[in-house]
This record gives sequence, structure tokens and C-alpha cells, in this order.
Amino acid sequence: MSRERIVNAEWDDDAGVWVATSEDVPGLVTESKTFESLLKKLRSMVPELLELNHAMPKSGEAKNA
Repeated sequence: MSRERIVNAEWDDDAGVWVATSEDVPGLVTESKTFESLLKKLRSMVPELLELNHAMPKSGEAKNA
């Protein structure tokens, strides 16, 4: 069974970018000019960070929490 993780995405008017962070994904901080490109980045970054933080085995299945 996979665990739900929350990613917060906010528009930064001053910088003109979307910024994503998450307390559920240690180390996640990224930004992008469009929401679509932010989602693309997150699709690769989140699994990588979870694996680096030993929250996801190499098989790609999330560990139960």
C-alpha cells in the first residue's frame, strides 16, 4: 500500500515562478515558470528524493509507514 504525501505549490509573484515544497518529502524545494513544468520536475524529483531518504525501495513501491 502506498502512503499519501503532500506537496505544496505556491505562485511567487516577485520571482514569477511556481515554488514547490513538502514536509513529507525531505529535501524537496524546486521552482518553475509554469505549473506544467513544475509537475514534470516533481514527477522525477519526488521518487528520487524518497529513494535517497530510504522512504521508497528501489522497486518503486512506497514502504508502508
